[in-house]
Amino acid sequence: MHRRLLILNVVGLTHEMLGANTPHLKRLADDGFARPLGTVLPAVTCSAQSTILTGMLPSEHGIVGNGWYFRDLAEVMFWRQSNRLVRGDRIYDEGLWRDASYTTAKMFWWYNMYAKVDWSMTPRPSYPADGRKIFDSYSQPAGLRDELQAKLGVFPLTRFWGPGANITSSRWIAEASVEVMKQHKPSLTLVYLPHLDYGLQRLGPNDPQIANDIRLVDAEAGKCIEAAREIGAEIIVVSEYAITPVSRPVHINRVLRRHGYLTTRREPLGWETLDCGASRAFAVADHQVAHVYVQRSEDIKAITLLLNTTDGVDMVLNRSEQRQFGIDHERAGELVVISAADSWFTYYFWDDDRLAPDYARTIDIHRKPGYDPVELFIDPQLSFPKLHIARRLAQKFLGFRYYMDVIGLDARLVKGSHGRLPTPGQELREAPVFISSRRDIEADEIPLTSVKELALRLQFETGG
Repeated sequence: MHRRLLILNVVGLTHEMLGANTPHLKRLADDGFARPLGTVLPAVTCSAQSTILTGMLPSEHGIVGNGWYFRDLAEVMFWRQSNRLVRGDRIYDEGLWRDASYTTAKMFWWYNMYAKVDWSMTPRPSYPADGRKIFDSYSQPAGLRDELQAKLGVFPLTRFWGPGANITSSRWIAEASVEVMKQHKPSLTLVYLPHLDYGLQRLGPNDPQIANDIRLVDAEAGKCIEAAREIGAEIIVVSEYAITPVSRPVHINRVLRRHGYLTTRREPLGWETLDCGASRAFAVADHQVAHVYVQRSEDIKAITLLLNTTDGVDMVLNRSEQRQFGIDHERAGELVVISAADSWFTYYFWDDDRLAPDYARTIDIHRKPGYDPVELFIDPQLSFPKLHIARRLAQKFLGFRYYMDVIGLDARLVKGSHGRLPTPGQELREAPVFISSRRDIEADEIPLTSVKELALRLQFETGG
């Protein structure tokens, strides 16, 4: 026998945020306990979630970032969705071994597709051959998507990422998760609420407007907590990282290019693209961490020196040094670079904005060879942005090919980032948080690698 459990992932939540703006989360912490949660390097979504579910470090489960360089394809790929990319046994695998009646719902956590769970849902647009993008989701079983969208509408993808991202997407996820919990009563329900990510990156954590974002996401968390209580489930709340203030974008690929390591290709329509396979070295930028892939071993020493003397760089880790941080994996770069606390890495590789690739001015999380938080902003240089967007949407509705070029190229707009490990002594504001509805599993320190063990203890070993 086992207890039901909800693991609620409130991205960007810190221990310091618990208070008057979080009545639901604060009440949960008061009934049980809360602690700053240790994290992993890099402290980014895909790596952190994989560690939470497997109890392993990136060196073991293989998720070294939100994307990496696929050496055999000579391509950078971000935000892949196949669960088969992750190595190691998940919480739900071990739960099922312990009890054959164990069931799992996985709502919008990453690597959702083909996960060995009973119910799952994740954004998955459809791309017809005519170039359109149709908002849609992928679910297991397939009918779950139709059932939830009939009740809640199509998942609001433009509110999940981009300049229009807001509480609407987290509200949809929360309400869909409540439906699944009430109807199916899973043994384990995994729910992802991303709302805090948006304002914290746009405005930085010190902006007064963030207080309202915290209130909004707490209300959605409260819906999930109430539904969990109704089915007799215990609750764990986690976050993946804390977002800290930044003021300096570091164009790491431009540095490599200017020193002759990075190669670009001039495309027929005039713009440049990154030619990974032809480059002696290039960086896959992922917030405050960048994997630098070096083709020739004899270049490693010189590139290490170059990057160590670049403004905004804190550390450059070679393979041996990566081991102590648990990120030494074949998917990792020959060098892993960590930014200074006030800095973050762009993927920009062009030196002239007139030569920026066509995708640079669009929301295109799969084609860009690195993470781009500037996608959260409408280009401030657009004189009449609403008219510009309306014109593009008219092209879409009339069936024409269209180019939603509304994203700017000024990385200074970004005010918050993550990926580094917390500053020692600053864990209350620079580390994610762990909240439990029960004190049976309380500990003074909780590393991210222990969440799996604590969850299983809560389900199988704690008293009534």
